[in-house]
Amino acid sequence: MQFADELERVLPSDIPNRERLIEKSSQHLALIAQANETMNLTRITTARQAAIKHVLDSVAPWAYFKNAKRVLDAGTGAGFPGIPLSLVLPDIRFLLSESIQKKARFVDSAVETLHLPNVHVVPAPAEERALTQKPDIITARAVAPLHKLLDLFSKALKQGSELILYKGPEIEAEIAETKMPRVQSEILARYDLPDEMGARTIVRVWFQR
Repeated sequence: MQFADELERVLPSDIPNRERLIEKSSQHLALIAQANETMNLTRITTARQAAIKHVLDSVAPWAYFKNAKRVLDAGTGAGFPGIPLSLVLPDIRFLLSESIQKKARFVDSAVETLHLPNVHVVPAPAEERALTQKPDIITARAVAPLHKLLDLFSKALKQGSELILYKGPEIEAEIAETKMPRVQSEILARYDLPDEMGARTIVRVWFQR
């Protein structure tokens, strides 16, 4: 599959480190396609789908991460959004947490193959690492409902971390269901993926001191 060609077509022209992002992401997607023959990493089957739903979706809100020093990607799966973000923002340290061991091993191998010195993979639940690593930002892409994420990361929020979450278009309903004292939220951005591949809402959540 011609991953690099599709990435060249769909990625914004002004995104930082664009050429490196295309080169490394095409390698990453090829590794996923190869591994997918023996393990269920993704249901995405075409190069264009992979370029849009894995890479473009991951990096579209990159600017909201640019002032962080440490970012924890909770439930990274095959490495999203953490690996694409780490390519755009090489000066930020990314911790990719994945509790499913075979997925964690794959991502760790991919990080080694891609030579990403600012990325570390942890085969453990993200809520544990959030307390010990104290990241500036905890991010997650379509991992769990907002109320569950707040249950997992409420202590980390009180320590000063904030959540930046990739959610769907119905986020207002999730926010309305969430009742936790002094927890604040705001919608940072909304965007539609090309080819009608979905609508995305980026949400910031923090603890009001």
